[in-house]
Amino acid sequence: MDVGELGEFGLIDLVTTRFAPTAHVLLGPGDDAAVVQAPDGRVVVSTDMLVEGRHFRRDWSSGHDVGRKAAAQNLADIAAMGAHPTACVVGLAVPANTEVSWVSELTEGLALECERVGARIVGGDIVRSELITISVTVLGDLQGRQAVTRAGAKPGDVIAIAGRLGWAAAGLAILGRGFRSPRVLVDAHRVPEPPYAQGVSAAIYGATSMIDISDGLVSDVRHIGIASNCSMHIQSDLLVVEEAVAQAAAAFNADPLTWVLTGGDDHALVATFPARSGLPDGFAMIGDVRDGDPGIVVDGQTVDPAGGWDHFRS
Repeated sequence: MDVGELGEFGLIDLVTTRFAPTAHVLLGPGDDAAVVQAPDGRVVVSTDMLVEGRHFRRDWSSGHDVGRKAAAQNLADIAAMGAHPTACVVGLAVPANTEVSWVSELTEGLALECERVGARIVGGDIVRSELITISVTVLGDLQGRQAVTRAGAKPGDVIAIAGRLGWAAAGLAILGRGFRSPRVLVDAHRVPEPPYAQGVSAAIYGATSMIDISDGLVSDVRHIGIASNCSMHIQSDLLVVEEAVAQAAAAFNADPLTWVLTGGDDHALVATFPARSGLPDGFAMIGDVRDGDPGIVVDGQTVDPAGGWDHFRS
């Protein structure tokens, strides 16, 4: 059966049965709007979109994969603010001939990824379109803490990372050449594995700034440098190039460090911490913050600001 045969309200009934309530949700799907608790008095909000052909391909990724990825990229943004994700709303546009089973898989992926961090989907909208487009908005709770922004890094801080880099870029390169293995790298492109818990840990530990790596390490760390008016210095010998990434790069005659420095979609967390404080579990030092022109320097060389992903350039 396709979506056109099931109809709008049948589809809504199908997908909303998967959304179980939590203590954060006072009123879930089924009314004009949801009601979500905000015990802190402040709500952290992030939204992002996935467009078929631009961000995912159905011949590369299952509906379940796409659902998890759509949720993960927003949940990582909430984590990067030092907040705990609580609720999501989803906008879905699909062609009428989309298989109901694909939408069901998408729903399962969305719900599963949200459940990993204790969040729930509380509503959204479904419309007909010529192209599949998914928009996810996530709400988060600061739990009494101050938000960790991009603008707090100070000279003397250390730059540290939690999570993996270069995996999704390697997976994309593999898929782009018509291969489906190594599976661990292909899966990293299909479904990111953000270190969600480290976001709150970093905030509690006293992180001065933080960002998730969606567009590439160079590009995103540069955002911190500009927002904080500091020079961000990265040492490439402190960056981990996993064996699987190195082997894939060798097979394609590519430089694995390029994937690590500029590859996006891994959604690792990069934060700055006062040097005297040490680092929380899960973070490893990759550089330091200095006085100087805002931007990023790798191994003593200022990096071209074009490094990283730009939707309107690439």
